Amino acid sequence: MNFTNRQLANPWLPPGPALLFCPADRPDRYAKALERADVVILDLEDAVAPDRRAAAREALIANPIDPDRTIVRINPAGTGDYRRDLAAVAETNYRVVMQAKAEDIASIVDTALQTIALIETPLGATRAHEIAEVVNCVGLMWGAEDLVAGLGGKSSRFGPDEKHPGQYRDVARWVRSSTRIAAAAHGKFAVDSVHLDINDTEGLIDEVRDAVALGYSATACIHPSQVPYIRDGYRPAGDEVTWAQRVVDESTARGGGVFSLEGQMIDGPVLRQAEMVLTRVAAAKEVSNNDE
Repeated sequence: MNFTNRQLANPWLPPGPALLFCPADRPDRYAKALERADVVILDLEDAVAPDRRAAAREALIANPIDPDRTIVRINPAGTGDYRRDLAAVAETNYRVVMQAKAEDIASIVDTALQTIALIETPLGATRAHEIAEVVNCVGLMWGAEDLVAGLGGKSSRFGPDEKHPGQYRDVARWVRSSTRIAAAAHGKFAVDSVHLDINDTEGLIDEVRDAVALGYSATACIHPSQVPYIRDGYRPAGDEVTWAQRVVDESTARGGGVFSLEGQMIDGPVLRQAEMVLTRVAAAKEVSNNDE
């Protein structure tokens, strides 16, 4: 059976741009995380010590939260925890998993669940396009720290005594870019990686702006304090919305085609960019309504 080059009829999409990680062995935090973010990623992998994973799976089953706004990060394929994680998820209403250290199409197909493939190893990075083709792969995310560890390196970002302190090194930026391209090439959404320095709000804001400019759908985070900055970054500014609405309205009035608006040539690609701005406006309104 061909598991590639097809699309699910109703694939899950993030209902908002801020995805907050929550350790699955801390059920006392589940509801609080859901209140603060658009989506909660209940983490059975790195956020949980190996000797706590059995308890985390029990907590996952016993403390359900909204499945439409929940992702479960499972352990890498080929591990015993992977199989046990899938068995636990099968006892819940959750239907979306994030597969850590995704590296091949077989492990995505194997879950039969809607899957966000986490591209965070050298092998996974070279196979991002193949992975994104799989029908039940609904999105891609990338991760820097496991990637650098797999390279035998020591830091994904430039240090304070180097040029461009706090920014990603070139290899990490390449994986970030190639993951985004692979997702777009196969019609899947993309999630930008976490900003680990919680106090570096300026760095987070800059990365969110860049993610939005490149068409990312969401950004993952590790602390509730990061959520407002992510939401603000994905929410279009007033002048941007005004421009986008004028472009769309003028295109509709003219029946399409190339035209000039205030000295700017508007063609198909620019029109699609304007339409995406209005899509983000609608998404931001939906998030606001959910918070009320």
